[in-house]
Amino acid sequence: MWKRTLALVLIVAISPVLWAQTKVKPGFNLMSLEQDVEIGRQSASEIEAQLPMLRDATVNSYVSKVGKRLATVIQAPDFPYQFKVTNQAAINAFALPGGFMYINRGLIEAAENEAELAGVMAHEMGHVALRHGTNRVSKAYLAQAGLGALGAVLGGGGGIGMQQIIAAAGGFGLNALFLKFSRKAETQSDVVGTQMLHRAGYDPMSMADFFETLRRESAKDPGKMEQFFSSHPAPKNRAARVREEIQQLGKGRKRAPVGGFEEVQTILRRLPKAPAPKKQTSSATSAPPPRDESGQRPAQVRIERPSSRLRLFGQRNGFFRIRYPENWRPLEARQGASVTLLPEGGMLQGNRGEQSIVYGLIVNYFDPSQQSTEGSDRGPFRGRDHLERATNNLIQLLLEGNQYLGQVRRSAHDELIDGDQALSVTLRGRSPVTRENERVTVFTRALPNDHLLYMLFIAPGQRYSELRKLIVRMLSSFSLNDAALPG
Repeated sequence: MWKRTLALVLIVAISPVLWAQTKVKPGFNLMSLEQDVEIGRQSASEIEAQLPMLRDATVNSYVSKVGKRLATVIQAPDFPYQFKVTNQAAINAFALPGGFMYINRGLIEAAENEAELAGVMAHEMGHVALRHGTNRVSKAYLAQAGLGALGAVLGGGGGIGMQQIIAAAGGFGLNALFLKFSRKAETQSDVVGTQMLHRAGYDPMSMADFFETLRRESAKDPGKMEQFFSSHPAPKNRAARVREEIQQLGKGRKRAPVGGFEEVQTILRRLPKAPAPKKQTSSATSAPPPRDESGQRPAQVRIERPSSRLRLFGQRNGFFRIRYPENWRPLEARQGASVTLLPEGGMLQGNRGEQSIVYGLIVNYFDPSQQSTEGSDRGPFRGRDHLERATNNLIQLLLEGNQYLGQVRRSAHDELIDGDQALSVTLRGRSPVTRENERVTVFTRALPNDHLLYMLFIAPGQRYSELRKLIVRMLSSFSLNDAALPG
């Protein structure tokens, strides 16, 4: 099991989610599972102070029983799922990181049976299990911190703190980063929800059928379902994808419903009419923009030339060894296998207080499946196909988190790292910290467990020629011990 990998993008890998047929893995994440719960708890506290909560004990008890039945079949992080009903007429439901779920009264009234209600709840629980909310916050943080994301490692905390999360997300509560997802994320939650319904004894098609019903009904009363479709963009061929997954799952064991659905609907009909839907406000409507240091004085780069004398660095668990200039220093992460080798002045502080690597080397590994699209891991890739695919996933992630960088055309080359096949790709752009051109050369090599070793050589453009000569010496000294793979 991969505990936590921390480097340029602070990638976190949790244990694989072994969903029955289609394997859907969470994307990269900077947060710990405990931080997911804390984010959800603080957001829930704010939300319940804003939204009209339905206080009927029978209704809330019934919804909790359905939710707990689904929670028993989740093969994912053991979050403390909680289920509450809001007194809102809008047909909607949402779940916060860590498992805090809210179901609008209007959705319960619109469902035909318990299976349809369970279908929506399973879909929302899929977002929680796959950590879609904190995945988006992680990307927002990367867009702000860029290369400085490594500062969380060097600070010794093993991750980013809650204050940094607040700054990146734009606050807790009804935050669009936690609540609004892409069509890809919606498809992933459909797949996971289908598998949950199957294992819990419900008809999995009930979820897709209800979503299709809502889509048709939205033409009649758009306002009632505006919130739902703004935060749940419908994937293409949703029903067909659910049917495909059901066929892969095979015949399931049907179970009797929890029971009490009709009684709950009767209670709701007898209550005073719920308030008319209002446009849902959010403390953050989108991810924060990329770093923009305009109007600020650029940081000055003052770095001594690399010494021609090299010394040996050995990763503490024996995973790899590499020689580096004696006037550089190694900064090894407390967790995982990440190390940064850099000279004095190779790390600068940006105008927002983040730490940015402007000269040096980062060595780490990452799980390429965490950046792949849903379903892409159905077939294994080996040899060069796997190396190219994994490298492309890494480059995509680096460019998303460091939007000032772009890939240099025709810069991909075959390489050798410790006698094995490797690739190199060059990125460049104008650093928002130094306002100078910056070059990042990425070297990658596949590992026996299908993960990827990568090395990032970073330097200002005008200093890159001296680093290029050093790269050759450092790469030739690099040795890898596959028997000491982290995990």
